[in-house]
Amino acid sequence: IGDVWSPQPRENDQSAMAYREAGIVAMFPSLRGGNDNPGVREGFYGEVQDVLAAADYLATLDYVDPQRIYLGGHSTGGTLALLTAETDPRFRATFAFGPVYDVSVYGPEMLPVAADDAREIRLRSPGYWLSSIRSPTYLFEGDGNGNVADLARMRAANRNPQVHAFLVPQADHFSALAPLNALIAKKILADADNSGALRIEAQDIADAMR
Repeated sequence: IGDVWSPQPRENDQSAMAYREAGIVAMFPSLRGGNDNPGVREGFYGEVQDVLAAADYLATLDYVDPQRIYLGGHSTGGTLALLTAETDPRFRATFAFGPVYDVSVYGPEMLPVAADDAREIRLRSPGYWLSSIRSPTYLFEGDGNGNVADLARMRAANRNPQVHAFLVPQADHFSALAPLNALIAKKILADADNSGALRIEAQDIADAMR
């Protein structure tokens, strides 16, 4: 899975440490065919079921509120998180950092299907299924580099009021992580009742990036 337990530089903090520091339970599931797990990698397909199985387990823990389970991911993890949100509405909110619209941009190590197999590619590509999302879902990408074109394409195609896409000012694919994870952690802590869905606005993002 990688080192998600050690402090990381703020300009590239992929540890999601902000949640642990806020006292939020954080689970990092491993997937089929990786980390000595059985099975084979399917590339953004069966792995969606692995994430849902992890959420099933998480909901059984006596120190976890099953009504307040959130989902997040960065880059390829953001693509998988977005696909999972399109499949199942159980998550109170989903946060996808730097997902891609169409997974054909990934190489054969990550995508075990032919890049010209339109059906297999489409099934794995979250940009085509935004209308399926039924719970609040937030997409982020720094405006400096990364999957900027993908976020712009999803934002242009989206007609679903549950989906909110933001280009983060003065940030890139990595530097947006630390400030926005801290922002999201605060929003999650405040989201303790049923008064309304968690909301993140453009001004929240601008304030977090200062």
